[in-house]
Amino acid sequence: MPSADFLLEICAGSVLSALEAEAGGAARIELCENLAEGGTTPSYGTVAAARDTLGIACHVMIRPRGGDFLYCSEELDVMSRDIELCKRLGIDGVVLGVLTADGAVDVAATRALVDLAQPLPVTFHRAFDMTVDADAALEQVIASGCQRLLTSGQAQSALIGAAMIKHLVVRAAGRLIVMPGSGVRADNIGPLRAQTGCVEFHASARLPVHSAMRFRPEDVLLGAPGGDDYARWESSADLVQAIIEAADEAG
Repeated sequence: MPSADFLLEICAGSVLSALEAEAGGAARIELCENLAEGGTTPSYGTVAAARDTLGIACHVMIRPRGGDFLYCSEELDVMSRDIELCKRLGIDGVVLGVLTADGAVDVAATRALVDLAQPLPVTFHRAFDMTVDADAALEQVIASGCQRLLTSGQAQSALIGAAMIKHLVVRAAGRLIVMPGSGVRADNIGPLRAQTGCVEFHASARLPVHSAMRFRPEDVLLGAPGGDDYARWESSADLVQAIIEAADEAG
C-alpha cells in the first residue's frame, strides 16, 4: 500500500488508460485527449464512460485546443460549456489554465471559470510553466481560487525543476497544493519526494500499444508524416504500480 502522505494522479488519454491506472493503484485520474499536444478536453462519450466505470476520482481537462493558453471569448465560452457538462456528469474536478499575452495568469478569466466550476475543485495546469514570473504567477493562481497547481517547476521535467517546485511549496504555505508533473517515473519518484516535499504527484505511466489490425494498406497514411497509424500509447497498470511501490519504498 502507498504511504499515507503520497497520492498519485495519472494523466489518462482514454477510458482504457483510466481503467489501467485505477487497476495499478492510482488515486485520481486527469482525463484528457491529445496528450501529444499537452492534453485537450475529452469527448462527451469519453467523460461519461469514464465516470460510469471508474471507482476513483476523475478530474477532466478543460482545454479547447492545443497550442498556447491565450484564449478568445469564443474559446472561453467553449470551456465554460465543458465545465457545465462535467458538473452534470458528476465529475470530481476540472483542470484548466488561462494566460495573458504577456505571460501572466489571466486572473479574471480563470476566476470566472473557477466560480462556474464550484463546488468542484480546480487544478491550474502546466500553463503555469509558460509564465514569465513564477512567484507572481503562483500568487495569481491562488487569487484565481484554484486549489491545486500542476507544474514541472518551469523546467523540462519535474526532476530538473525540483528546486523551483520546493520553492513554490514553501511560498504557497498551504494555500494550495503543489503537484509535480512531467517525467515522473518509478526511477525518480524517490528523489522527487525528497527534494520537493510534495504529497501529490502526476504521471502518465504510458507504454506503446500496437494494433491488432492484420490488413494495413501501404500507400495510405491518416496521421502525421512519419507517424504510425497502428500504434498508440496507453497508461499501464504495471507502470502505475511501480511508481507507487517506489514511492512507498522511498517513504
